[in-house]
Amino acid sequence: MQHQEIGAWLDDLASSAPAPGGGAVAAMQVAMAAGLVEMVTNLTIGNPRYAEHEQTMVEAREQAAEQRRLALQLAEDDATAFTAVTDAYKLPKSTDEEKAARSARIQQALLGAAEVPWRTAQAAATVLDLAERILPGANVNVLSDVAVAASSARAGLEAAIVNIEVNRTAIKDEDERARLGDAVAAIERDLDRASAVVASVRKGLSR
Repeated sequence: MQHQEIGAWLDDLASSAPAPGGGAVAAMQVAMAAGLVEMVTNLTIGNPRYAEHEQTMVEAREQAAEQRRLALQLAEDDATAFTAVTDAYKLPKSTDEEKAARSARIQQALLGAAEVPWRTAQAAATVLDLAERILPGANVNVLSDVAVAASSARAGLEAAIVNIEVNRTAIKDEDERARLGDAVAAIERDLDRASAVVASVRKGLSR
């Protein structure tokens, strides 16, 4: 992900290969959101008009860069987690021992596959925090990009919900199912925050 050309990655995405898939796309949405936050800060830092917001922008830029790198890693982690699930389902099941081992491996892999989108959602929420933080002092010429960052973060959040739930459905451990259900509820609350950022920018642009 760090070095592959975007066109080649999109070719892989469009192919019949199961990975990269929706989880990787979710992570890439977060990476793009973080990149936009960085861009807005770079176009604000050093401008005398926004001098009072300089420190906020510098700190946000550093944190956004960290989240962008994390999101790229999560895109790779998603493919690894998905492969672990498919490999687990391919395990032999001829004997009771094999069936038990296969079932245990599947459950372990499903938990891992649900964990990646949960981490992706956490990264999206952090990027959303940054978008909210820079909005009041951002260069007015790129306020629309703050909105797009929030919109991209929201897309990552929504995708994370779906990818958690598709794995949660097959998880048998009730405690883990409950934990993942709580995670989804937390992510859903962040959706409104993302929409509020977009609405705020749109309201300002219409004046």
